[in-house]
Amino acid sequence: MAPWLQSLYVTDYTVPEKQYFDLLLGSFGPDVFLINISFPTGVLSVEECSARGFNILEHTFPGSIVKFFTLQVPFSDPSVLQKSEMGMIVFSLHVTFGLLVMPEFLQFSHMAYLEAKVAHTVSPSITGDCDKENFYILVTYGTQDFNFVTLVGKQALTPALAEEYDLMENGTHLSFSVPFSSLNVVYEAVKATSIRSRLDVTLMDPQSKYIIKQFSLSCTVIKTLTECFPNGTMTALAVKLDSVPSLNLSQLVLRDPSCGPAYSNDRLAYFVFTGSSCGTTRRFFGNVMLYENEISLPDELEMMKSEDEPEYELKVYCYYDINETHAVSFNARARRSEPYADDARGELQVEIRVASDDTYTRFHAAADYPVAKYLQEPVYFEVELKGTKLADVSLELDSCWATLDSNRLSQPRWNLVINGCANPVDPYQVIFHPVWVDERVHYPSHFKRFEVQMFAFAEDNDLSHQVFVHCDVVICDATKPQDGICDQLCSKKKIGIKSQRRAVSDHKLLHVLSGPILIIE
Repeated sequence: MAPWLQSLYVTDYTVPEKQYFDLLLGSFGPDVFLINISFPTGVLSVEECSARGFNILEHTFPGSIVKFFTLQVPFSDPSVLQKSEMGMIVFSLHVTFGLLVMPEFLQFSHMAYLEAKVAHTVSPSITGDCDKENFYILVTYGTQDFNFVTLVGKQALTPALAEEYDLMENGTHLSFSVPFSSLNVVYEAVKATSIRSRLDVTLMDPQSKYIIKQFSLSCTVIKTLTECFPNGTMTALAVKLDSVPSLNLSQLVLRDPSCGPAYSNDRLAYFVFTGSSCGTTRRFFGNVMLYENEISLPDELEMMKSEDEPEYELKVYCYYDINETHAVSFNARARRSEPYADDARGELQVEIRVASDDTYTRFHAAADYPVAKYLQEPVYFEVELKGTKLADVSLELDSCWATLDSNRLSQPRWNLVINGCANPVDPYQVIFHPVWVDERVHYPSHFKRFEVQMFAFAEDNDLSHQVFVHCDVVICDATKPQDGICDQLCSKKKIGIKSQRRAVSDHKLLHVLSGPILIIE
């Protein structure tokens, strides 16, 4: 018997957490060669083992003629057997090494059996779905108590954000819903009547920053980006796409570079123009008249962009049917007298409402009150002038304030709006929102919208108390804006409060009340 055959042994260096078997076979003289390895699933040559992903190496030591062979086999390979045992997964490997002694061509073999046990764990998983308004996310914790933080988009799921997203948790999983309008949602593509949005959710180890699981969900929501009005007015909404992260939406223009957005922020730009302005062209197709324009960056800014970002271009179309016929009958007679106008009194109605969110598309009904709001949660108010279709009439806020009951003169009182402007000493100042023409709003000057972060009075020790919001409003002639509170521009009001009060003294103030709003922790 060869002396090296007497010292032949197998050493198991397997570390179960690495998910592969690791063994050493030796020692051998220089005339011994590894030919093949037999597994329960079949016999593989050394070359076939390497091609299959096994790591086979031959080792020699400097100044020595002795050599060894090492073999690494992944637990996931079909040749590795698995079974469950007492909450553990047992991996086993049966191999037979086929060896050859040269030059005698003497064949011999050596068997080895290795076993490794790993705790049976299931990593957290993420699934999701969506409807017409929201993404719905479900995170399952798995079998092990993984320590991870959840990122929604690029933002950590903080308690405040969890509250906003209606998070629910029961010890085995958590679920939450994210509106399509959330800042953590990115826009991937736009079409004439839809937007494809994507929500990214990541589970990350808070210490090592290791990504445990990543999940992305894309959904298409029906959205009107272009509106065409009978008077020839056209509106278009441009949104920021994930593929052009450096795009500044305020720099977008129509074909006429002098026509920029009427309103823009980090996520959208809103354009208002007519069929005869801003480079809009007109074409005829049978009985249809087509108005076209496009939204893009000016040429000089487009050339400065990174080559990795695609060109931003949004087509705007409006179709009008020109083959509609309306029959009108009338009788003509000579005028008996010149027309004249009589002075008369009329009644205008002003209403204040609380919107569900900053889209101002849904409002709380009378049956919803008291409306429950958390501290520092935004509350969206809309004040509307009703009973008139005069475009030259405008509604202006003179003052708004909050009290603990419905009596406008009650104390304590906190001013929200003073002389049409946000209270300068308020740490969470009122935010005014622009009003645009849509299916419900025909005269934006008849509306005022503002946002208030919910607060509690320092004098109110019970945080579940109710709060009422009052507003005094004034009706103005929009054709003569330079008249006290009707001057609408807070930046121009350099005069004192007393002189401003005199400026509006000729106008009758109308009072509106909203509430109660229930403050909860």
